[in-house]
Amino acid sequence: MLASVRSAVLEGVDGRPVTVEVHVSRGLPGYTVVGLPDAAGRESRERVRAALLSSGLEWPQKKVTVNLAPATVRKAGSGLELAIALALTSADGTLPAGVVDGVGVLGELGLDGAVRPVVGTLALVDALTRRGVECVIVPGANALEAQLVPGVHVRVARTLAELHACLKGEAPWPDPPEPRVSACAAESDADEPLDLADVHGLVHARLALAAAAAGGHHMLMVGPPGVGKTMLARRLPTILPDLDRAGALDVTRIHSAAGAGASSVLRTRPPFRAPHHSASAVALVGGGSPRVRPGEVTLAHRGVLFLDETPEFPVHVLEALRQPLEERVIRISRASGTIELPADFLLVACANPCPCGRIERDCRCSDAHRTRYARRLSAPLLDRFDLRLRIESPGREPGASSAEVRAGVEVARARQRARFADTPWQRNAHIPAGALAATIPLPGDAHGAWVDACRVRRLTGRGAARVRRVARTLADLDDREHVSADDIARASWLREDVW
Repeated sequence: MLASVRSAVLEGVDGRPVTVEVHVSRGLPGYTVVGLPDAAGRESRERVRAALLSSGLEWPQKKVTVNLAPATVRKAGSGLELAIALALTSADGTLPAGVVDGVGVLGELGLDGAVRPVVGTLALVDALTRRGVECVIVPGANALEAQLVPGVHVRVARTLAELHACLKGEAPWPDPPEPRVSACAAESDADEPLDLADVHGLVHARLALAAAAAGGHHMLMVGPPGVGKTMLARRLPTILPDLDRAGALDVTRIHSAAGAGASSVLRTRPPFRAPHHSASAVALVGGGSPRVRPGEVTLAHRGVLFLDETPEFPVHVLEALRQPLEERVIRISRASGTIELPADFLLVACANPCPCGRIERDCRCSDAHRTRYARRLSAPLLDRFDLRLRIESPGREPGASSAEVRAGVEVARARQRARFADTPWQRNAHIPAGALAATIPLPGDAHGAWVDACRVRRLTGRGAARVRRVARTLADLDDREHVSADDIARASWLREDVW
């Protein structure tokens, strides 16, 4: 007898549909799993057998072959066990034929027959629905997460015995929990409310922060300790608008696949990630084996990646950021293939001017120490920061609140949405160099100011393009149609030589 059940496994942060085929035949009793399972998949025999016996179901004393198709794709994790159990009982005739046709099944089995939750349910269910599945059976703990996927009917499985009774029509299906959407997920972990009004003075830094939020421009701040660099960076999320529905689903799916916190509600706020400077390259950009896991740059997708004490990060870790900063994706290659992880994040970095971090009159660092410290951020990496500021000392004058700045950011983003409606870009920072002239035309005086700035500052081609993009964002923040010479001057001023 042969039976099959549809399921899915994680591949990076995306789901990969899998067909679980079970063949029960005469012969010496045995259990074989083929189709490139990992160690957890090969161990499924003992868990499935114990779960069946604990649920009052029979374990067939026959030759059992389990195939996980497609056979050329590696399958990691234990989330296929419920599908294997249902396919096995269908092939053995315990379940009526056809009751699981076209139904997606996810879940790990306990020895007592309990159905346990799996990681990445949102991505797995989304992958199944894209293949035409309209109904999924998931563990009770994953039901709310599965309901976030539009257009799918979710059924809850609490135990294997109860699930069998429901499939045979002997018991009603358990009621799934009520779906809910909350803006509270992924909020800041700060112990106190954060507001940009807490930062006094630093007018140019506050302007740069607003430009970064509005246009998606990467930002570097260099200054002595206590001047307000970290304080500014941690208030950046407070001036970012909420994610739209598609963005919220995207962020929730990524964090679900990474197992980073509860995913039963939509993460409607942009994520904020602040890894410690001891983080490895794999922790930052992703990787691992046998299953590739997302790193901090992917967890910061559609949000902010904050690197405090940036020169303290290993040089090779910082250099690994150069490609995702340009392409907004991470490509991780393994023998089995290449996995692409999203990495469209806003990078904010802070650094001291020298190893001791003191102001110049009290600095005890030699010139060699200063040079070695500055070189930890290479010229190609520095060139990828649109906004580079040297912050000397805070002022006393109060500034606008986060709500006031966020209102201006939303106006600027609305202008960009209208401008890029027929393009694949979303922010000014995304405009490729080849499209700058058509997308950001400069009037005569503005073009002259831009050419002069490029010549006087000796900007690279990348630097000249970034000045032009920032100038467009500054005009958007002022709700103006055209870029002025003053916008070019301010954009150039916000790109200082910090070392």
